[in-house]
Amino acid sequence: MAPWLPEMVAILLVITAFRIGHRAAFGALSDLRWSLPAVLVLQLLVPLAVAGLGHLAGLGGTPLALALVLACAAPTIAGGASLAIILRQDPGRMMQFLVLGTALFPLTLLPVLVAVPVVVDVPVLLGVGLRALFIILGAAGLGFVLRRWLLPVAAPEQIKAMDGASVLFFAVIVVGLMSALGPVLRSDPMSAMLWAAAAFGLSFGLQLVALLTLRGTGLAHVSGPLALAAGNRNIALFLVTLPPEVMAPVMIFVACWQLPMYLTPILLPPLYRLAP
Repeated sequence: MAPWLPEMVAILLVITAFRIGHRAAFGALSDLRWSLPAVLVLQLLVPLAVAGLGHLAGLGGTPLALALVLACAAPTIAGGASLAIILRQDPGRMMQFLVLGTALFPLTLLPVLVAVPVVVDVPVLLGVGLRALFIILGAAGLGFVLRRWLLPVAAPEQIKAMDGASVLFFAVIVVGLMSALGPVLRSDPMSAMLWAAAAFGLSFGLQLVALLTLRGTGLAHVSGPLALAAGNRNIALFLVTLPPEVMAPVMIFVACWQLPMYLTPILLPPLYRLAP
């Protein structure tokens, strides 16, 4: 399944956009007063802060520091809206973060790579960002058109059926994403466990801090989606953005990073029940 991951993610976006509908998504996109600053904080300020803390801790230049910074610099995952559906959060907001974050990804990443530092071909980086944005907008647009054409008004039982289809397909994709973890578990299980602990600490920590910080502010109504966006990032984008020699030392983290993301709806429902 791993070779078909890009196509599977695009299909998931179509299914999710069909479930959300264009009205809900465009309604979310209309409010950029807080969503645009939120994306800049998550994809620029947070990774720069992590890079600074890593340097102060003497970890600068290590694979662990690079992995943590890259995870924080990535936009939210394409399946974020499905996570929101499972956890009873607003999937339209997650689609908003996905589109904005992907559009700004080439711009927010450059200062982060300077801070790490990592040598990268800027035209390649811009091309990858534009290609990802094109795929996301195309898949979402197809889902919206199909929803308007086939099911403009959905009954409650139809919405539940669409939620189920989205969640099932979201669960299937994890099989391909986890393909790199098995060999490491067999060859060096202790190393795999340590990398997994780092992935869980970063993902769950970002979600916890974001939700608890925002729930008492004027952004309390979007604290749940913002927490999901903060802790569930598409680090796989760097596989086609950075040179293979840069990514090779952190490939085990890329595999382990899938664990907290796909266990979020199983382990963190109590946290998201705190969201208004």
